[in-house]
Amino acid sequence: MRRLTFLLGVLVLSHVLLAHQPPQQAQPAPDAGQIKARAQAALDAWRASINAPGASLGIVLKDGQSFGVVSGVSDRKLATPMRETDLLMTGSTGKTFFAALALQLIEAGRLDLEAPISRYLGRRQWFSRLPNARDVTVRMLMTHTSGLVRYETNPRFTAMLREQPDKVWTPEERVAFLLDAQPPFAAGQSWDYSDTNYIVLGMIIEEITGTKAYDEIRARFLTPLRLAHVQPTTSRRVPGLVAGYAGARDPLGLPDELMAGGQLVVNPQFEWAGGGFATSAHDLARWGHALYTAVAVSPRMRDLMIDAGVPARLGPETRYGLGVIIRPTTPVGPAWGHSGFFPGYLTELLHVPGLGATFAIQINTSATRPAGTLAPLRFLYDLAQGV
Repeated sequence: MRRLTFLLGVLVLSHVLLAHQPPQQAQPAPDAGQIKARAQAALDAWRASINAPGASLGIVLKDGQSFGVVSGVSDRKLATPMRETDLLMTGSTGKTFFAALALQLIEAGRLDLEAPISRYLGRRQWFSRLPNARDVTVRMLMTHTSGLVRYETNPRFTAMLREQPDKVWTPEERVAFLLDAQPPFAAGQSWDYSDTNYIVLGMIIEEITGTKAYDEIRARFLTPLRLAHVQPTTSRRVPGLVAGYAGARDPLGLPDELMAGGQLVVNPQFEWAGGGFATSAHDLARWGHALYTAVAVSPRMRDLMIDAGVPARLGPETRYGLGVIIRPTTPVGPAWGHSGFFPGYLTELLHVPGLGATFAIQINTSATRPAGTLAPLRFLYDLAQGV
């Protein structure tokens, strides 16, 4: 009886104490102004440390607040200050648009992820000469496990790119650099990053839709999401594009200054579905946020994009999904995104699910950074830890 009385007393006392506890305060929303000020200071310091002409940063917070900050110049000779709305080449980060389009077609039942690509392209005259032609599936294209090697680093291609800077490349002309070549591995048996995979994916998309992939991307994503500062790169003149600097050892053999007379020294149209866009960092972050929070695609397709990841030689434990680089262990926890290189420009897109925030960084140089300085991705990790 005494024990029961004691327990009842404890319960009553606990109730009294809980009743007098102050109400739980809701966690305040992030102060975007303070975050922006810290981001500006960090960007200025980092850009100076790597000796980049200019840098552009975009951030989207969990509650949807977004902003861009810039540092440095968009043109070394003119010393023109970088602006938030300036465009920089995204390189392979542009694959995310083509992958998202493919995911929508998969969900609509118009594209089969597991189908052999011969279902869509098998009647083309050159198809049988494509390495691993009969065994490659759509999934293998999207995860870079097809065995189709890069066309864009082939010495014959780079020579033609420099010699014919105004040439408009057809998908077939790009693929021709691989025909009859020995693949490095059987389809699906290993991993090798290659723009050619997404060139072939783009061909399949246009075969299915009967329209230009860029038109589909604009109608499905750019216009609805109001991404005014995302521009397909289809000619040497890209409105709003800032000058880029490739340094002394560009892998495509291009000069340091990528712009001459208001246009690029080569036609960026060669990238197409392998990249194919110029963006502001702010709008790139907004795009990444819409993609990775399942606004641009359905939650089911977003999950498929991540769950399809295969081991990729892009860092410890890194995997590659359907147009996404998946990093399970980073200083800020699991992260999704994509990296981008175009001569004269570097890009990183990063979404941190644990924070619900998305970041994009772009710089207008691809020259080797000084030893001991932070890579763009590492800069984003450090920045994200303060959000």
